[in-house]
Amino acid sequence: MVYVDGLAEPNPGIGTYGYAIYRDGRVVKTGHGFDGDPVSNNHAEYAGLVEALKSVMRFREEEIVVKSDSKMMVNQMAGEWKVSKKAFRNPGEASYVPMYLEAKKVAESFSRLRFEWIPRERNGEADELSRVAYREQLQKWSRR
Repeated sequence: MVYVDGLAEPNPGIGTYGYAIYRDGRVVKTGHGFDGDPVSNNHAEYAGLVEALKSVMRFREEEIVVKSDSKMMVNQMAGEWKVSKKAFRNPGEASYVPMYLEAKKVAESFSRLRFEWIPRERNGEADELSRVAYREQLQKWSRR
């Protein structure tokens, strides 16, 4: 199980992400990081997905379930929703399309990858990790 979340404050703004990976009901790895500024919340969600998938690449032949509270990301990655033509035409820094394309490319490496939407309250660990990354980024900038 891979739980992933992204954050942009404001939106677009400082983008961060967090993820938690579980195996047999136990946390085996967590991660968080800075995605950029300015980026959209959707960009940060996809950045978290890319990093989480890269961290479980050695298990790519096993079933991997990605859980997220982003309906858009889950449905786009599952092939249920298309990325709008408007999103492809927006070349701005906050556009999530480059991260979406990277996520699709990384996802192709997995033989059994599923995406599942979960309510925000069931994604607390990944959400908190994205907030940790946000606070760390603010601290880095305040030391300049």
